[in-house]
Amino acid sequence: MRVLGIEGTAWCASAALYDAETDAVLIESNPYEPDSGGIHPREAAEHMSEAIPEVVDAVLTTAEAEHGRDAIDAVAFSKGPGLGPCLRTVGTAARALAGTLDVPLVGVNHMVAHLEIGRHRSGFGNPVCLNASGANAHLLGYHDGRYRVLGETMDAGVGNAIDKFTRHVGWDHPGGPKVEAAAAEAAAEREPNAELVDLPYVVKGMDFSFSGISSAANDAHDDGVPVEEICFALQEHVFAMLTEVSERALSLTGADELVLGGGVAQNDRLREMLETMCAARGADFHAPEPRFLRDNAGMIAVLGAKMAAAGDTVPIAESAIDPNFRPDQVPVTWREGDESVAGGRGNRERDGDGDADRRGAEATVEVVAAGSAAESDAGGSDDRARRVIKRRVPKRYRHPELDRTLRRDRTVAEARLTSEARRAGVPTPLVYDVDVSTATLTLQHVGNRDLAADLDGRWTAAVGRHLARLHGAGIVHGDPTTRNVRVEGRAEGDARATLIDFGLAYHTGHVEDHAMDLHVFEGSVRATAADPDPLIEAFEAGYAEVGDGDVLDRLREVEERGRYR
Repeated sequence: MRVLGIEGTAWCASAALYDAETDAVLIESNPYEPDSGGIHPREAAEHMSEAIPEVVDAVLTTAEAEHGRDAIDAVAFSKGPGLGPCLRTVGTAARALAGTLDVPLVGVNHMVAHLEIGRHRSGFGNPVCLNASGANAHLLGYHDGRYRVLGETMDAGVGNAIDKFTRHVGWDHPGGPKVEAAAAEAAAEREPNAELVDLPYVVKGMDFSFSGISSAANDAHDDGVPVEEICFALQEHVFAMLTEVSERALSLTGADELVLGGGVAQNDRLREMLETMCAARGADFHAPEPRFLRDNAGMIAVLGAKMAAAGDTVPIAESAIDPNFRPDQVPVTWREGDESVAGGRGNRERDGDGDADRRGAEATVEVVAAGSAAESDAGGSDDRARRVIKRRVPKRYRHPELDRTLRRDRTVAEARLTSEARRAGVPTPLVYDVDVSTATLTLQHVGNRDLAADLDGRWTAAVGRHLARLHGAGIVHGDPTTRNVRVEGRAEGDARATLIDFGLAYHTGHVEDHAMDLHVFEGSVRATAADPDPLIEAFEAGYAEVGDGDVLDRLREVEERGRYR
């Protein structure tokens, strides 16, 4: 099968020919390059109307020269997400071509294509995917017939966040390569103990935010901080955030493969961080070659061929574009079986009784008997009891100064707020000992399994009540995922659900922060449950029993902030 793909979601007019028998991909691209600032939608659409016919004609000419007049078996196009005027130009071209050639038409989700080209080129079976593009940043994982959004930016795309800073300093679009060059210059000249420019580091479960860091970088420039130092710190913070949430996604799902997609994925420092993190976890990592990372029709053609082979085509009359086409709206028809991201070798971290030594995204957890040498100062005389030794391990992918700060602050926060939450009536472990210098906590052992291994509506309702009490005390958990709830007993009987891992917790009475806590938990349920809706309904009902209804109202607003809602 040979498929002609057409891409034009924002800035790059591109056409490609994919031959499924030889796995050969021919790509012709004509990018839009604005004179100043970022992408101007009207100018981008005008560029598409001129460039799409040119790139399509170039690919068709080559295809017919090599394979004759019947060279094309299907036409695939980027249906969305993207800029509406650009997408309409692409959709019109694809419909006209499919009609003229009398071949099937395939509408492809641009973001799923980023994931699938990584899966295709790597040969991985079931990876988590980090998409890092100009307009977006999110994590995807597959289970039960769809790709699920594990985490995403709640405001700006990663490339747009960087471009916001480069526009502020007067650099032309695209800003990413210029920031990378300036950061490399700073890295070569920095003293080993030079201080890192202090910028916000905002991670909420597997979601994250970039708007504050762009503004802080702008302020640093206005205060006279050398632009190279800001670029260095900007990369260290932004890419460490993306790497951290990627590790969280691997830990939550039990996956052991990670692929990278999107134009920002061309950045060497981001790739280095992800490679380092995956190596430390024993996970496999792959980033396709650069021509498949930036917006390109090659990935549209490759996924289009898989969809066409599965019979997933669309009649011309029903082929409308969708600027807000989210990846979790796409029925995955081209994958065989019902595997999920929880099926990798890392699955042992999630399932079973959970009493084996575990490695999460941030820390190693060792279960020891009370009174053992490992915790001789922890107290407790019952030798049948158990304790948990939790060590926040250094992350080699992060800048050492940033890593020390995060490990110290999160250890202190966990010790303090775990105890405060307990005093507020929320089930949490007792804290026996804190060693800030080694980022180590000694905690009471609670539960015999993670909630992720035993999802039930009565458990999730209990979590809703616990978070409501926590919020009533002015505390946000920050990372209430299905892995950070420990359960024991049976949900319908003598049972207990306990919140753990308060490392991202903080004090706040703001309804927005409380709603984000609920959003994080619900996202983790969607990422791990085959049928998440009843579990989420029970969770929200539990919260409503105890908590403020304004928080649930705000949650509805938060849900609409995903980049392509």
